[in-house]
Amino acid sequence: VQLQASGGGLVQAGGSLSVSCAASGRTFSSGAMAWFRQAPGKEREFVSAINWNSGIAHYADSVKGRFTISRDNAKNTVYLQMSSLKPEDTAVYSCARRSLPLPMDYRSVMDVRSYAYWGQGTLVTVSS
Repeated sequence: VQLQASGGGLVQAGGSLSVSCAASGRTFSSGAMAWFRQAPGKEREFVSAINWNSGIAHYADSVKGRFTISRDNAKNTVYLQMSSLKPEDTAVYSCARRSLPLPMDYRSVMDVRSYAYWGQGTLVTVSS
């Protein structure tokens, strides 16, 4: 499975931006995909995840109400629509994939070890 993220860029605080991640190679009809981000000097952190079949989504508290994750099953693509962006949202955003649906416990949903496939990130910079 190959994951290719795109759509990052520079945006002013309060603005909106959308990033996408296309999966190719061996694709799955189920499972889940997620977005993580890593800011300079910080650890990678969970942003959002979505079950491929049900569309049930989870969000980190820091982005809840501002970010929306969605997927296009036909295109094997997951999207992250970001609005009301803040300078602290500046990070490299990476997508990840797992072949099973999201775990029941939220801690596992946020754990990088729950995802077997990772793509290269795309940089999102929010200026103040």
